[in-house]
Amino acid sequence: MSNGLNRRLFVRNSLAAAASVGVRSARASASGTTVSAEAVVIGSGFGGAVASLRLGEAGIETVVLERGRRWPITQVGNTFSSEETPDGRSTWLSSATILPGVPTVPINIFTGVLDRKIGTGVTAFQGAGVGGGSLVYGAITIQPTKALFERVFPASISFDELDRIYYPRVRSILKTSPIPDDILQTDAYAESRLLLAQAEHAGLRTIKPDIAIDWDIVRQELAGRKVPSVIAGQIYYGTNSGAKNSLDQNYLRMAEATGYVNIQPLHVVTSIAPEGGGKYRVYCHQINEQGEVIAVKAFICRYLFLAAGSIGTTEILLRAKSDGTLPDLSSSVGRFWGTNSDSNTVLVDGSETNPTLGSPGVIVIEHLDNPIAPIILEPFQAIPSIPQGVTPVLGQGISKPEGLLTYNIATQSADLFWPGNSANAQKNAAALQLTYQLLNQANGTSFAAPTDQTFTAHPCGGAVIGRVCSDVGQVFGYENLFVIDGSLLPGSAACSNPSLTIAALAERSMDRLLDRF
Repeated sequence: MSNGLNRRLFVRNSLAAAASVGVRSARASASGTTVSAEAVVIGSGFGGAVASLRLGEAGIETVVLERGRRWPITQVGNTFSSEETPDGRSTWLSSATILPGVPTVPINIFTGVLDRKIGTGVTAFQGAGVGGGSLVYGAITIQPTKALFERVFPASISFDELDRIYYPRVRSILKTSPIPDDILQTDAYAESRLLLAQAEHAGLRTIKPDIAIDWDIVRQELAGRKVPSVIAGQIYYGTNSGAKNSLDQNYLRMAEATGYVNIQPLHVVTSIAPEGGGKYRVYCHQINEQGEVIAVKAFICRYLFLAAGSIGTTEILLRAKSDGTLPDLSSSVGRFWGTNSDSNTVLVDGSETNPTLGSPGVIVIEHLDNPIAPIILEPFQAIPSIPQGVTPVLGQGISKPEGLLTYNIATQSADLFWPGNSANAQKNAAALQLTYQLLNQANGTSFAAPTDQTFTAHPCGGAVIGRVCSDVGQVFGYENLFVIDGSLLPGSAACSNPSLTIAALAERSMDRLLDRF
């Protein structure tokens, strides 16, 4: 790429790209700084955290660019906003809260932890901060079955290898374990115990999955020695007790400890371009905590890893294709996107449920032999004002990758489209109805609301394995450019929460890629 084009892109990114990333008007000079590193990782969620650690262990000088801020846990337990009285810490650069199902509350504009992409037919939620989605997820680390995994993923990825090497490796670093019985028996988990009993009455299989939570800290919460967080249902805006084993507490901390990894928070990537000599140039805005641009920068690297999540990574690639900086990208960029078949509803029961307490997914109902389509159900925590006697339930399945992200030149961002009434969506809705009918008939429960499939907390796809990238994430047509996050998944994590599979695939990719470097 010519120096003239580099300069034009740098100026354009400093002045115009703010709209696409939610950053307030740029006031910095276009003549920013340029930094060189052997590798750059964009994003610090499950794929980026894995890549960062393995690059650092290999002695490769690595810069991690993360749009959000750090969230260190304080001794007094006030790092994050609460759901009862939210403030700017709850939400990414918004004047109002965005938690689904909750009335919006005016807040101060701040680089908070929860963000969303409003599309046609669906809204996709995602995390922002050092640790990415692990800051706001439920810490549920479910491994899919072999049969369902092989239904979704290409044959070039061996489930047996993941099962033998990479799933256990990730679980060991995240320090996952099922909820202990003494904690399950507390008032905070009345909802989970009730759903467990109801599933047994209906003849449905249940499991207690691995959860990335430090249960000893939860015991300290119960004893009053830590601020009530997990037991109080404080999950989606962050967990103030530090009980959630988010990525900043393990993979990223270990990466920085190698001495080769430099995490740069509050750095919003605007575009990427080849630099010549097999290298890449990454353009970004450094922002303050109110989203104002305080500097414009470029990073030159030999190895570039895209790990900004399904929405973020896909948008970066679509912009590069639109700008002509990566003209040979596959026409499949932005396609084969899915919602992981996320859904929710509320079951009504006369019992005491404590629906606002505890943490989600500590028990899972598996209806994998549902004759319509495989389904899993998980209890999750409700808004603070929801009454007793109801049980909010999250459903997941296998959604076909029928969604699409396209680049909007006018807004310099990606537009998201989801055919919520497709034949596949109707099939999954019917499967959910069948499972809920079994529960209702066996327990005398009923629906308090229709099943909602217009959101996802688990966006998958956009730069899919076999379409845009190889099975290790190498972008077709571009040496040393890799995708290593949920963008790789073809619309679904095979009827499970995606985080464990995303991290396991990243571990597999890094093992193979580092052999080439």
